[in-house]
Amino acid sequence: MAVPKYDEFMPYVIQALGDGKVHTAKAVAEFCANALNLSAEERQKLLPSGGQTVLANRVGWAKTYLKKAGLVVSPKRGEYVLTDAGKQAFAQGAEHVTLDYLKQFDSYNQFVSGTTDGGDALKTNQNMTAQSPQDMLDEAISQINASLADDLTAAVMNISSYHLEHLVTRLLIKMGYGPLQLNDNAVTKETGDEGIDGIITADKFGFDSIYIQAKQWKPESAVGRPGIQKFLGALVGQGASKGLFITTAKFTKGAIEYAHKQLTTKIVLVDGEQLANLMIEYNLGVSTVETYEVKRIDYDFFTEDE
Repeated sequence: MAVPKYDEFMPYVIQALGDGKVHTAKAVAEFCANALNLSAEERQKLLPSGGQTVLANRVGWAKTYLKKAGLVVSPKRGEYVLTDAGKQAFAQGAEHVTLDYLKQFDSYNQFVSGTTDGGDALKTNQNMTAQSPQDMLDEAISQINASLADDLTAAVMNISSYHLEHLVTRLLIKMGYGPLQLNDNAVTKETGDEGIDGIITADKFGFDSIYIQAKQWKPESAVGRPGIQKFLGALVGQGASKGLFITTAKFTKGAIEYAHKQLTTKIVLVDGEQLANLMIEYNLGVSTVETYEVKRIDYDFFTEDE
């Protein structure tokens, strides 16, 4: 038999995690392969790029979709366990866990549609066949990056707060904020920083500076207005006119409004989702796995010269 499609692995992933214990990605893939009686050749078959087995890739995507639906979580890199919703799905019969089953979860609908409107997501799924190949390719890339952003957020949450400050300054350097030699000491000392985690030049000559605060909070939490007020006070104390507040969490509406209305001191807020997307855009903490070329006909080649 051929290696099943990613969605056909989802029931077996649920079964693999059905004991409620934490299992490694390798153990889950092996369980799925054994349950489906895959041959040694099928287990070792590589993707066209040769970078990963088809089995690992498809089981990985099955886990991604289950994570987006809230049935599976990853407490550590490469480890997986069922959530309460996942345990309920297992109790009801893992064989029922299909793409249609996942549509009952808003988080899954938002993921597959790239929107925050679950209703639009269902409509998008139903109209997938009406999309052009380019549309489907763009949608697939969007989903791949969304999954990568989640993995980046989990990785960032596992580093130290001091390492996060270094990560932020390296990101800003990649974005063009001053040459590296002007930012060797961008991160302030771990103690006595007076509310400022880093200082980086805003231009290549070092005429101006951006003062940074980086907060490693749980992604589901939110920084409120008091946190931004405190940061503003730290900026004023430094005589700074530009501040960047980056967090792995979110910002409340009050925090965003307060930051926007500051005139003499400019404060820019970057939440966890934006941080992950910027890391992807500027190739920080990520590497290219696949490169696809999309070609079109060169009509000039077929035009005869007069």
